[in-house]
Amino acid sequence: MMHPDTELRFINDSIGYGVFATKLIPKGSITWILDDLDQMFDESHLASLDTVQREHLIKYSYRDEQGRYILCWDIARYVNHSFNSSCIATPYKFELAARDIHPGDELTDDYGYFNLDKPFYCVPEPGSTRTKVMPDDILYHYPEWDCKADEAMRCFNHVEQPLKHLIDHKFMAKVAAIARGDAKMDSILACYYDRTTTFKAAS
Repeated sequence: MMHPDTELRFINDSIGYGVFATKLIPKGSITWILDDLDQMFDESHLASLDTVQREHLIKYSYRDEQGRYILCWDIARYVNHSFNSSCIATPYKFELAARDIHPGDELTDDYGYFNLDKPFYCVPEPGSTRTKVMPDDILYHYPEWDCKADEAMRCFNHVEQPLKHLIDHKFMAKVAAIARGDAKMDSILACYYDRTTTFKAAS
């Protein structure tokens, strides 16, 4: 579920739609969280779909650490990519505002932590030498993303959290401890889908 102070807007014919803030979303706010309405599909279900359905599912979903395709039910599926994303993923099934997101600002993610099935080629951005997103980007960029998430988490208890009640119960105690400064945040590496493990299991 997306933060309530967001809306879908058309950007242009090339990009399509994006998600924008309608009010200030302070750094450390939960901007998106996995909820019970989001759908999960395994590879066998994907293989059973026709070509059009399969292409749409791949386009609008991400893969979790188990390799499942997660299709968000709301406007979260329209969050665009940026190498300087305004949101950052965590291992606790929610994302945080990596900086203050002002009214009219776009909410973006780095698709590098979405376990893509194939490279995603991007328009170059100032301040980044990357021009494409790779399926294994987490393995190379996790230190930067861990730092980004840790900095955002320090603000967690100092901002309003309209989505906090949706945090999975198995993460509640850990998230509370991290927010208090009593525990260290887990690495985003926990979100990585290791395809080699799947291949070994199949063989």
